[in-house]
Amino acid sequence: DDASITSQVKYALLTHKSTSAIKTKVTTTDGVVRVTGDSNSDAEKSLVTKLAQDVRGVKSVTNDMRVKS
Repeated sequence: DDASITSQVKYALLTHKSTSAIKTKVTTTDGVVRVTGDSNSDAEKSLVTKLAQDVRGVKSVTNDMRVKS
């Protein structure tokens, strides 16, 4: 369900040293994950998308994170 997908995505971000779960907001609706917040780089933003896509039950990921310049 959506709540468990959100929890799993947040856990994946929390346990990966190259991402910041604290600066990232995750919401899930019908298996579609939306990620917002600030990213330190394009690489971090891409990694967040990949980690979210790897969670079981995720249909797609919309990454609306802003890359800080």
